[in-house]
Amino acid sequence: MPLGEVICESGGQLQYAYFPTTAILSMHYVMENGATAEIAGVGNEGVLGVSLFTGGNTTPSRTTVQTGGWGYRLKVRLMMEEFNRAGPLMRLMLRYTQALMTQMSQTAACNRHHSVEQQLCRWLLLTLDRLTSNELTMTQELIAGMLGVRREGITEAAGHLQQAGIIRYRRGHITVLDRSGLEARTCECYIVVRKEFHRLLSDLQHDKGF
Repeated sequence: MPLGEVICESGGQLQYAYFPTTAILSMHYVMENGATAEIAGVGNEGVLGVSLFTGGNTTPSRTTVQTGGWGYRLKVRLMMEEFNRAGPLMRLMLRYTQALMTQMSQTAACNRHHSVEQQLCRWLLLTLDRLTSNELTMTQELIAGMLGVRREGITEAAGHLQQAGIIRYRRGHITVLDRSGLEARTCECYIVVRKEFHRLLSDLQHDKGF
């Protein structure tokens, strides 16, 4: 899954369910004027393809590769055959769907009520949780597009974090130096999402190798 690849366009039908391992996918809502904002991220904790088993078949979001890496894909027919057995896969997918809904609703609330710096901290922490290192390859312009804010706002917020010694930023690369400092500056939205994923999926993490 190379960085920037479009996995699914808004209104499109998936041919596969995608299970990222080292890649991170970003689901965007696209406005009529072309503006976008991230509504959820999918990493090694989840799957792209919830619409397949909720009956909608299509989704109003565009999904792109936020962090290049690897994953598995499963043909829709095989996914649905297993889901319809009403066994472990179905129970897991329904629990993940609830966790994903929490992430989406919390993102919407965060974008409305919290500062750009708090949003950036939340986004960085959620991304770090899906990576094996503290290095992110991402430009300020792309982050601004993820959060649906002006690039100048991201530049200012990233500058504050760098001055505080929490991150180091050079063009296209962010290194998190102080995760606890990042957690201290974020809003409650990060903890809400993290706790819900842990509550719903933690008993499965050992088997999945998370």
